[in-house]
Order: sequence, then structure tokens, then C-alpha cells
Amino acid sequence: MTDMDWLDALQRLRGEGAGGVLVTVTEVRGHAPRAPGAKMVVGESQTWDTVGGGNLEATVIERSRELLRSGAAEPESMTFSLNEHATVEHGRQCCGGVVRVLLEPQRARPSVAVFGVGHVGYELARVLSRFPLQLHLVDSRADQLDPDRFADVTNGTAQVHLQHSPVPESTLAELPAGSHVLIMSHDHSEDFILCDAALRRGDLGTVGLIGSSAKWSRFRKRLRDEGHDDAAINQISCPIGVPEIPGKEPAAIAVSVAADLLRVFEGARATGS
Repeated sequence: MTDMDWLDALQRLRGEGAGGVLVTVTEVRGHAPRAPGAKMVVGESQTWDTVGGGNLEATVIERSRELLRSGAAEPESMTFSLNEHATVEHGRQCCGGVVRVLLEPQRARPSVAVFGVGHVGYELARVLSRFPLQLHLVDSRADQLDPDRFADVTNGTAQVHLQHSPVPESTLAELPAGSHVLIMSHDHSEDFILCDAALRRGDLGTVGLIGSSAKWSRFRKRLRDEGHDDAAINQISCPIGVPEIPGKEPAAIAVSVAADLLRVFEGARATGS
């Protein structure tokens, strides 16, 4: 068990983009190690705080990690009889009471990185900031990342990271595995470098490139020249967004791209991935 209370642990996991399970003692009848309201957090390899130790806690940790591995989203309850006659796997607890606990999976927030926060990137950031995700806003131009410009973005639900990066491909290399990347910088050369870097990672969630079919045709040829095969290149979507949402205004493009990304998130939730 790590020396950190459950609330700090949840915040830490969220900051790391990791999932966990919040465990709460919801009911106690008779004698028990902890009172109703006691909480702990179970991560993939660590735990924080305690709901009473012994067989109760060991079983809760084991089940919580099963929920994490399966990608479960729904909470579930467990009931424990703390007497010498109860069937146990991790040692007996003879307090004499009955304890009921609630396990609430806290799924990892999706990680989204927008490279280039010009007109479209800014509007996209405004939309995405209203959803529970890790939002990385990256630009090679420092003046595009003035905090005052993003006041209505950073006060949303998302955890927003404003990142000035003269070499944005280095920032891309540091993103968590499974991140969703949207490339829309002010410079086609920068866009291409980011596409190449994204394919070389091989562990991203989705990769989208803003641009026309003509731009994508040129990029496909250049990516082949860099050694990428068609199977890899096809991992990049270009143009991006939902075709049914028309309009070339920055806000319209942003809504279209966000809608497509939300569809990806919903598919991941449905499959537990």
C-alpha cells in the first residue's frame, strides 16, 4: 500500500492517464475493521488507503484488477462475512460482522493531442475541452499558446496541457500509448514530419491529418519513400471528420472532427478496450 489518501490517488491516476477502482465500505453489520465510508483505490500495480486489510481487502484488490483488465465500467458490490466459518482465500478474519463494499471502476481518460492550434485547432480544443479526457495542445509557435487565449478551454472538464514545442515530433514521441493524434499545423512540412513520427511509433490510437485529397496523395507518396508500407499509411485518416457534417468554417470542421472522435471513444467503451 502506498502512503497517499484515496482522493490524492484518484487525482494521481487521472493525471497519469491510468485507470483505477474506487472501493467504498457501504454497510457494516456487527464488528468490522473499518466503518461505512472508508475508501481505498486500487490501481494496476499499487493500492492506496485501506478498507480493512486481511481477506476482505485482498479479495477486493483481486476483483478490482479483474475489472481493470476487462475494461468494465459498471460498479458492483461484494459482501463479506467476517467469521471463522466463512469461505476465504487469503486468511480468516474473525471480527464477527458483515461488510458490504462497492467497487467503482474509474476508466482511464482518453488522451488526445492536437498539433497546431490555429483557427481550426483552437475551435477543436474548445469542443474537446468539455469532455473528460487528457487534452494536449501543441504548437511550434509560442504566440499561439497564450494562456489568455485558452481561458475558455482550460476551464472545461478536460485536463488541458498547453505545450510549446519547437520540435513537435519530440512531443509526439512522449505521448501515452493509445493517444489519439490530430495533425493540423500551419506548415505542410511540419505536418509531414508528424505523420512520419506517428507511424514510427506504432502504438497510437488513431491519427488524423487535416487537408485535401490532393495533399494526402502527395503525403502518401512521400511516406512510401520513407519506407512505410500501405498498411501502415492507411492508419492515418485524411480528410478528417464526419462527411455528413458539411462546412469549411473552423467551427464546423471542429464539430465534425470531434464527432468522429467521440464515435471512436464510444466504440472503445462498448468493447471494453
